Amino acid sequence: MSLFGAMNTAISGLTAQSNAFGNISDNVANSQTVGYKRVDTSFIDYLTTSTADINNPGAVVAKPDYVNDVQGTVTQTQSPLNLAITGQGFFAVSQQTGDVNNVPTFNSQQFYSRAGDFQMNKDGYLVNSAGEFLNGWPVNSATGVANQNALAPIQVTQTVYNPVATTNVTLSANLPATPAAGTATAASPLASTIDVYDSLGAMHTVTLNWVQTSVNNWQVSVSSPDDLSAASRGTADVQFGASSGNSVPEGTVGQISTTAATAGTVTANGGYAAGQAATMSFTTNFGTGPQTINVNLGTYGQTNGLTQYAGTQYQLQGLTQNGVPPGAYASTDIQANGDVVVNYNNGQTRTIAQVPVVTFNDPNQLQRQDGQSFTATLQSGTPLAEQASTNGAGNLVTSSVESSNVDIATEFSQLIVAQQAYAANAKMVTTADQLLQQTINMKQ
Repeated sequence: MSLFGAMNTAISGLTAQSNAFGNISDNVANSQTVGYKRVDTSFIDYLTTSTADINNPGAVVAKPDYVNDVQGTVTQTQSPLNLAITGQGFFAVSQQTGDVNNVPTFNSQQFYSRAGDFQMNKDGYLVNSAGEFLNGWPVNSATGVANQNALAPIQVTQTVYNPVATTNVTLSANLPATPAAGTATAASPLASTIDVYDSLGAMHTVTLNWVQTSVNNWQVSVSSPDDLSAASRGTADVQFGASSGNSVPEGTVGQISTTAATAGTVTANGGYAAGQAATMSFTTNFGTGPQTINVNLGTYGQTNGLTQYAGTQYQLQGLTQNGVPPGAYASTDIQANGDVVVNYNNGQTRTIAQVPVVTFNDPNQLQRQDGQSFTATLQSGTPLAEQASTNGAGNLVTSSVESSNVDIATEFSQLIVAQQAYAANAKMVTTADQLLQQTINMKQ
C-alpha cells in the first residue's frame, strides 16, 4: 500500500509542479502586458490516513494565488488619455458584444481593469488596448455636477462649442485724479475698448469713454460702431468718495446715476448700497435683436474695480467679458480628479464625464477575464465606485500607464525551484516503480 501511495503522491506532485509551470509561463509571457496581475502558486497537502501510529502518503494540489492588489510600475506616456491608478482600485470598463445601426452594444456584466492605456476610437469612445470601453459618471453640462448613480461608456462628441452672447463686462482701472492736459475731455476722452460677442458668435467693439466733469466726478458714455440702433448708447455719471453723498473712502466709487436726457439705454442698476456691486448696464442691437450687457465696476466703497487716485494717466488693469465665439473641437484630456475635459479652439472647455475608481474589500478574489479584466465575486465583496483619492480609492495619474506586476527575476527563480521539484517527483515515481518490480521478482 505504501509503495502505491508513494507513487500516487509523487504523481500528484508532478501534476502540481506542472500547474506551477503553467502559472510561471503565463506570468513571463505577460511581463510586458499593461495592467496584468501575476498569478503565483500555493501548494496544499491532502491527507489519506494520519494518526499517532499510521501515516499513509497523501497528495499535493497546486492552487493559484492571485496577486491583484500589488501595483506594477507606473510609467509616464505622451498620451493625455492614458491613466494609471496608484493605490487600491480599478477602472470600470465595458466589453462590446456587437452593434445596432452602428451603435455599439455592451455586455450587461460590469468588468474591471487596471489597463489604462486608453485611446479614442473612431466613434469617440475611450478604449484600452484590450478593446474595453472606459466607464464614467456623466456630467451635467449646465451644472457641472457628475451623476454618481449612472456609470456608462464615455463617448467624446467632436461637436462645435456653441457661441455665447456677452452679458457681462468687468472693468478694473484707475482714473487719474488730475488728468494730463487735453485728456479726459469730450474732445479727447479716456477710452476702454473691449470686444464683445452677439448670439451668433460675431465679434463687435464696445467703447467706454471717460470724461471728467468736475473734481471726483466722471461721465462715461457707451458707444459701438456696429450698433444698428445708434452709435452712442447713452451716458452715466460715476462719482467717487464723499462727493458722491455716500460714506465711502476717497477714490472709491460712491454713486452711479443717469440723467434722463442723456441716459439712452444706459441704466444705473439700483444705485449705492454698502458692500454691493457697483454696476450699470446698456442695451445694444448687433443685428440679432436687443442685447443687454451689464458692466461691473467693482464694489461700492472698495478698490476691487474702478478707482480714482492720484496720477495723470489712465491705468487699465483688467477688462473682461463672458461671451465666446463658436469653437471647433481641439482635443480631449483627463485630469487628476478624473474629469474628462473636451477642449475647443476658442479657449473654452467642457467637462463631459468623471472617471471613478472602483474598490473591493478583497481584490484578490476577483474572477479573471480576458483582456486583463476582472469580474466581481461573492468573495471579492461589493464594488464601490468612489471619486479618485477619496474613501480609500487610489489616485489617478494622468498621461501614465501601469505596467505588469511580474518580476522576471523572481519568476526565473521560481522556475528553477519548480523544475527541480518536478525532477525530484519524477525520481520518486521511478524509484517506486523499481521497488514494485523488485517485489514482483521476489516470487520468482
